[in-house]
Amino acid sequence: MDFSAVIDSLPRYAKPLLVTVEVTLASAALALLVAFALGLMTSSKHLAVRTPARVFVEFIRGSSVVVQLFWFAFAMPVILGVKFDYAIAAGIIALGLNYGAYSSEVVRGAIAAVPKGQLEASLAVNFTPFQRLRLVVLPQAWPEMIPSLCAFAIMLLKASALVSLISVTDITAMAGLIGGQGGGVNQLPHYALILVIYFVLAWLIWTGMRALERKAKRGIGIDAKPVKGRLTPAVAEKGLA
Repeated sequence: MDFSAVIDSLPRYAKPLLVTVEVTLASAALALLVAFALGLMTSSKHLAVRTPARVFVEFIRGSSVVVQLFWFAFAMPVILGVKFDYAIAAGIIALGLNYGAYSSEVVRGAIAAVPKGQLEASLAVNFTPFQRLRLVVLPQAWPEMIPSLCAFAIMLLKASALVSLISVTDITAMAGLIGGQGGGVNQLPHYALILVIYFVLAWLIWTGMRALERKAKRGIGIDAKPVKGRLTPAVAEKGLA
């Protein structure tokens, strides 16, 4: 493979790379908001709150993300008269809603895993529902969500390549465009390049989320590094048992 042409074309990847990063970050932010909203709604005891959220989650999860992408980009302007000024906005919304629906199950499961005794204790001290959520439930559920949310974030990064289907020039589209010149004989080096780029971006996401997970666990007093010559609470309890 001739990588000299790829090296010469690296400046042309700068803007598409920025597009990929923008789509990933904006979609992830939207997905996180959607995940928490739907996760809290599906955890509700009230049927009127839980049912619409469950229907929405199952509908989004049960339909193709590509079809959803085409819907926001092409069908919605025709049927509803709602047109986005930039195609990238349609991609962000489609990906954010799709992965937000999937991630809502992570939020719901983590909330359900909070020990009942903690909730009973918060009721005993007359916490309001909002106080229970903010001070008791979320601090304990959040560290449990992070590993799964990290996996979804990496999947979202890879799915960002789908925006090339609606004429958004990301790194995948650029690789096809540049590599397709001259009869497509130089496509392989360009696709090898974006393979490495996606790996580096995924590694950055994983590293950041791991650091966030450690910080979140330290915030609730778990997963602390043992100090030499001193027993951690977990070890002390085991020794006393």
